[in-house]
Amino acid sequence: MAHQMSSTLKNIIITCSGLAAATVSAFLFFHFVPENRGNISLIYILALVIIIRFTDGYLPGVISSVIAVVCVNFLFTYPYFELNFTLSGYPITFLEMFGVTLITSTMTTNMKQQARVIAEKDKLLSETEKEKMRANLLRAVSHDLRTPLTSIIGASSSYLENSTRLSENEKNTIVTHIQEDANWLLNMVENLLSVTRINNQSSKVKKTEESVEEIVSAAILRMKKRFPEAAVGVSVPDELIIIPMDAILIEQVLINLMENAIIHSRSIKPILCYVENHEECVSFHVKDFGIGIDEERLQNIFDGTSYIGNQESDSNKGMGIGLSICKTIITAHNGTINARNHGQGAEFYFTLPKDEVNDESKT
Repeated sequence: MAHQMSSTLKNIIITCSGLAAATVSAFLFFHFVPENRGNISLIYILALVIIIRFTDGYLPGVISSVIAVVCVNFLFTYPYFELNFTLSGYPITFLEMFGVTLITSTMTTNMKQQARVIAEKDKLLSETEKEKMRANLLRAVSHDLRTPLTSIIGASSSYLENSTRLSENEKNTIVTHIQEDANWLLNMVENLLSVTRINNQSSKVKKTEESVEEIVSAAILRMKKRFPEAAVGVSVPDELIIIPMDAILIEQVLINLMENAIIHSRSIKPILCYVENHEECVSFHVKDFGIGIDEERLQNIFDGTSYIGNQESDSNKGMGIGLSICKTIITAHNGTINARNHGQGAEFYFTLPKDEVNDESKT
């Protein structure tokens, strides 16, 4: 009911404003160009088109066409300020305006209805995609968190039950494994907090102008704290590149991709992290020189399902949840993320636009 009243009030305001503006314009035209009074009808026809475009339903256009014909007759047709419906050509003028109103109203109403249908379909598809991503994320969480938790429980139980029979080296080995799995869980929690941070803002991120070189350096420093022995080659353009982004989230994406390359590539060769500067975007690449990725897996590698293709390298932890979170973060930045094999290993890369392309991403 309130929506209907609001729509009616909007129609009244737009109709009155349009007719008033047309009448004022017609008076000015009538005063300064008195020898070409026939164009006054065109002024009202233009007003009718504008009124129909910004109102709902047929009634505002029909009423406006009747008022416009009366105004042309009463104000701008001799004898002035008198209604004379017997003038030659008057019925034609009325039918022209009325026809324009009906045709324009029909076309505009149909376009609005089609736009509403398309918007509803897009919203439904968006909700479906969110539900799918949420389900995939839950599946990945159940796998990637259950495995290290089971390992921690088993190792700690073994330590407590056999502490008197274990050597110092065996004890240190068990504690080291517990620490590694605990660090992995901490990293997963950081990833989940990143997604929660986005979801709490309705898939929006707060962007600030950040230096690409500083983001890459910060990500490598954080990653090296977990993998001190990891070798990483870095290459960034010489020029200073500053683009809008959420620095913490993009660092998290780079860390996830580099850690995946270290853990899952099964290679002792250094990984390569490099940046390319394009005309409309900046691309970030993480390349390893290992076993690569199964071609079938490449089709849905970012959907949140855990990677089980290489049991030897992935027996403890999958990379599904991390890549799903990477996609969520990059999508919220209006960017793209992809993976491919390059013949000597795998490469993950994502792009970030240099300029804001969607105002909805701002807060």
